[in-house]
Amino acid sequence: MTLPAQALPLSSPAPGPAADEGLARRLRALACTAPLHDLDVRKANLAGEYGGYAMAEVALAAIDLVTLNMDFDTGADHEQIVARLLPRVAAQAPDRPAAEHERVARWVLENLINVGSVDRGFRAIYGTFGPDGVYVRRDYDFKLIEEVPGYGGAVYLRTTDEAVNVLVGALDTDVTSAQIAAEVKLEVLISRGRLADAQLAAEQARYRTVQYAETLRRTLDATRRNVRAVDWLQAVPDMIAEALDHVADRYRHENAILTNIRKARDEADAVLDSKTAENKRRAAELVDIVKDCIRRHTQLQSRLLDAGPLFRAEQDRQAFAAPAPRSGIDLYGQLVAPVLPLPVEQARRVTDAFFAAGTGLRTPVSVRVADLVEILLTPPVEREHLGVEMPEPDLIATPDDSRFSEEQLARAMELLDLPHDAPRRLSGLLAQARRADPDLPYLVALLAVHAASPAVGTAYRQGEERLLFAVDDGTELDDPEFGGADLIVGTALLDAAGMAAARSEAS
Repeated sequence: MTLPAQALPLSSPAPGPAADEGLARRLRALACTAPLHDLDVRKANLAGEYGGYAMAEVALAAIDLVTLNMDFDTGADHEQIVARLLPRVAAQAPDRPAAEHERVARWVLENLINVGSVDRGFRAIYGTFGPDGVYVRRDYDFKLIEEVPGYGGAVYLRTTDEAVNVLVGALDTDVTSAQIAAEVKLEVLISRGRLADAQLAAEQARYRTVQYAETLRRTLDATRRNVRAVDWLQAVPDMIAEALDHVADRYRHENAILTNIRKARDEADAVLDSKTAENKRRAAELVDIVKDCIRRHTQLQSRLLDAGPLFRAEQDRQAFAAPAPRSGIDLYGQLVAPVLPLPVEQARRVTDAFFAAGTGLRTPVSVRVADLVEILLTPPVEREHLGVEMPEPDLIATPDDSRFSEEQLARAMELLDLPHDAPRRLSGLLAQARRADPDLPYLVALLAVHAASPAVGTAYRQGEERLLFAVDDGTELDDPEFGGADLIVGTALLDAAGMAAARSEAS
């Protein structure tokens, strides 16, 4: 049944813009090219005749040079990039002096780095539709070329993913799928003899290889800083496995590509004319590009194979690092407990010395003559005998949001009140606690793990006679809810005579 036009029900806005991720990708891709177009707009502000320079073209050449000259561990040298940019800049304005060419090259490179901003990054604002169909403006922060520290205090240049995507004309593209597409396209173009288009496809394939290596490098750098910040349980192993398959496939494709290039070169040797000479030159350039791809894939494969041992080494280093040699101050054991039994005259000397050293320096107040005269001439205010009335405090009851109740804590402490000569396994304590209360094993396990590193010195200074401890002898815990080591939990008796002597020496 078809309703007439005037009877059609009013519908909500079309869900297309809200669900179209491609729109947001294109907006971000457009934002990445904005700094390059802005160079041609702002070149009029430079003192001199700079209208003949195509700044966006120089910027793309700079991004290209940095991408191809950076390695896995290091980046591109700043001065080397400027030197390689000079021929392109000089070709645009050959009549201008060499100093001006160098100034243009440095100006473009510094603007790509965004020297002068706080975080040396760019920001663009674009709009998308939220899940409810409401138009929302979002901020997109990105960088094109960033400075990274190197060995011996050197600073290198590295291009970001956004800069590489500007070169290949796609943003947020999956690295593996883009690489496969570029390699297949390259092989087809070479087999058909379209070497000019094949050279462009080969350069795009090389950019994707660099981007894949950048992803791995950032993952390894984050692992060296904090191994817990990287998902080595699922995400990184999957990425490494896919990357190794990717490298193996690329080797097969690149060998086939080299075969087709040699075939095109042999055909160019058979017939000598201008077109075949151009094809021969293109084939030679393609050989260099594909060999560079093979070199980068070999380097990427070696880094992928070293990623697992690096993770285990960093895990051991960060998990078992020695703590700081400084020890904190135990205010109760070192100050309060020895001072409380003392008379006021003796305790005052101790507290005065402690607070004088603990409060730090105090800046003296500068007295002005006008304030001093006003204070001296102001009559004293009569005070009430009992002082000013104290305001009634507005007390608010704090809600009890603890997981365990006082009764559960008492049961757990009663369960852990073991004889000093009869320690028990944690598995037996958990089973006994589970029979009494389903939530009680969690509290018992928490207290037992806390007892694995008991504060012996604090308990000794506070005069405690018993101390709960837990020891791991290598036995695995067999429990339906908990895993780990089956600790030996026991109670140790402290030396009461030694504690009394220590307190008397402190007094």
